[in-house]
Amino acid sequence: MATSRFSAMIHSKCPKCRVGNVFEGAAYGFKKQKMHEHCPHCGLKFEIEPGYFYAAMYVSYAFSVAEVVTLGLATGLLTKSESPWVYVLVLLAAILIFAPFNLRYSRLVLLHYLSPKIIYNPSYQDALKKD
Repeated sequence: MATSRFSAMIHSKCPKCRVGNVFEGAAYGFKKQKMHEHCPHCGLKFEIEPGYFYAAMYVSYAFSVAEVVTLGLATGLLTKSESPWVYVLVLLAAILIFAPFNLRYSRLVLLHYLSPKIIYNPSYQDALKKD
């Protein structure tokens, strides 16, 4: 059975073969997040054209806005505080904590859902099952 697009994105897999890893290592850790230039399994070049991942900034911005609005409302409902410093501290902490997540998944959303040039090829997964 083929891996779903959503599952491949969540597990940071290549959008073409859904087998190779897009990133080296985990999203959170002491090492810098490093993205492979090419898929280690099928050889797909992830940066399709120069500056391709600048578009991921728009996706990352959408993630950040959703996180800030959600946490701002939750902070208001839970603390009922009128001090702006409570909100500033909570939201700055959230932005810093979610930064690695936003970097990784904004690029993965761009590759999996917003790139019509990349088409899934199930033959790569079929070849693994035969071996």
